[in-house]
Amino acid sequence: MDSLDAQILLALDDDPDATSLALAQRLGIARNTLHARLQRMRAGGALRDFSRRVDPAALGRGLTAFVSVSLSQPQGRRAIDALLDLPEVIEAHATTGDADLLLKIVARDTQDLHRIVDALFAVPDIVRTSTVISLNEEMPLRMRALLEEHAVTGSDPGSRTR
Repeated sequence: MDSLDAQILLALDDDPDATSLALAQRLGIARNTLHARLQRMRAGGALRDFSRRVDPAALGRGLTAFVSVSLSQPQGRRAIDALLDLPEVIEAHATTGDADLLLKIVARDTQDLHRIVDALFAVPDIVRTSTVISLNEEMPLRMRALLEEHAVTGSDPGSRTR
């Protein structure tokens, strides 16, 4: 991703409903350039699914919990595949430390969360869980500051020589 890609994403962030023509004019680039760069970013995985922007609370899932999971098998592929069948598990990360996975789960309420955590034990290779309920999202996922920095520098500042 270069600085123009970052500028395109910032422009989309500022006005997600803007037409391609309006965005291209705002950025001073050809509409075909805009389309080609967006397609390249999508194909390369830099642009993720639009559904990631949906607030789970709008779907009746206002409770967020983080569940640390210990597996009996270190690779955990069977567990990951089975977790795909639980729509309330919205993220899963392989981790270091005491747990093998960290799951982000959304639920309707604590009773629903209890049902979901119980369902985790039907997943192959899960042997232990530890659940923490989020009281409030103090800082939602944010990428804007990184994009702004990248739009100016065009590179990862951590890779620059000082």
